Amino acid sequence: MKTILAVLALVLSRTLPAAAADIADPVILVAKRQLHDRMYGATILVARPIGNDQHIGFIVNRPTKITLGQLFPDHPPSQKVPDPVFVGGPINPESIFALVQTSKHPGGRSVELMPGMFAVFDGKIVDDVIEREAAKARFVAGLVGWRAGELREEVKRGAWYVLDADPALVLRKPDGLWEELVRRAELRANGI
Repeated sequence: MKTILAVLALVLSRTLPAAAADIADPVILVAKRQLHDRMYGATILVARPIGNDQHIGFIVNRPTKITLGQLFPDHPPSQKVPDPVFVGGPINPESIFALVQTSKHPGGRSVELMPGMFAVFDGKIVDDVIEREAAKARFVAGLVGWRAGELREEVKRGAWYVLDADPALVLRKPDGLWEELVRRAELRANGI
């Protein structure tokens, strides 16, 4: 049995990001099983520091039943995006943001979440992403913000597994992803 677990851990370590040591850089946060919170339980977030030990982030594994086409019926490019809009977080939930995988800055009010992944806040640029790069994007309603030291305290209290930033994780289908990342993190924490 130990051999099977060791092989499983080796395979998972090659297909998933490594555990990150610090939140001073962009990270993927995975809610621990004991985090029983209506908004954040069983979630995966991408987060980045914005200075003064403050962070912003987006939940990336909570799809809604609403599409861009339903939100913007008079915008033909939105009709072509089949994926649902995701819940990004409780701050500005009426705003749609684009998380786009690209190596170049999309322009306008955009911020690099991690190398190869930008968050787009500017409505005009979000429209451009919908029109030109929808296949490389996740559209989210709202975002998450942490005051100075708040995320560091949550990690210290044991609310989150902290993984290295990985743009591919942000765009993966959410079905079973949280469970997969939690199992991997638990194996690693147990030295397997």
